Amino acid sequence: MELDLLGQHADRAYPILSSLITPRPIAWVSTRHDDGSVNLAPFSYFNVFGSRPPLVIYAPGNRPDGSPKDSARNAEQTGEFTVSLVSPEQTETMVATAASLPPGESEAERLGVEMASSSVVDPPRVAGAPAALECRVHSVQRIGQNRLVLGIVHRVHVRDELIEPETLRIRQELHTPPGRMGSPDWYCRTDSLFEMPRPE
Repeated sequence: MELDLLGQHADRAYPILSSLITPRPIAWVSTRHDDGSVNLAPFSYFNVFGSRPPLVIYAPGNRPDGSPKDSARNAEQTGEFTVSLVSPEQTETMVATAASLPPGESEAERLGVEMASSSVVDPPRVAGAPAALECRVHSVQRIGQNRLVLGIVHRVHVRDELIEPETLRIRQELHTPPGRMGSPDWYCRTDSLFEMPRPE
């Protein structure tokens, strides 16, 4: 079957692409509202896109009325955000933070998610996360209804047991965050790992 995502099948673009391009990592994004409250929301349109400088991108879609979601608006206004990665045990709580709340109402506070202070940015990170990235906004790109928040990673926090202290390599067998699968409610576990050396 051939699908025209800019024409006849445009209304199916989201469910088709988000179900085919899987698994996707999940950014648990924390931003600070102008009233001081913390917004915490998950995004699976997210990934790392470079290391020189360290670059991450997340893409919060607009609200149905075309206005930006809190995570996009706050990041654009303050120039800062954090990304916490999710442990298997945090999956249910992470999904619960996807609920739409009025601006200024904190998902973290409502759900009892403990937050920890960041080192170089104002928005806090999820205290129990296996890892967290402190980011400053490089730019926000608008392409149609998409907003891409590009962030430069300034600090990384990693649980001690997840990193080799001498080589600073992540112990991949211990880092198994959930992944996002198809729309609307599919996720995956990432604890079935294998190694396959690449050719020289």
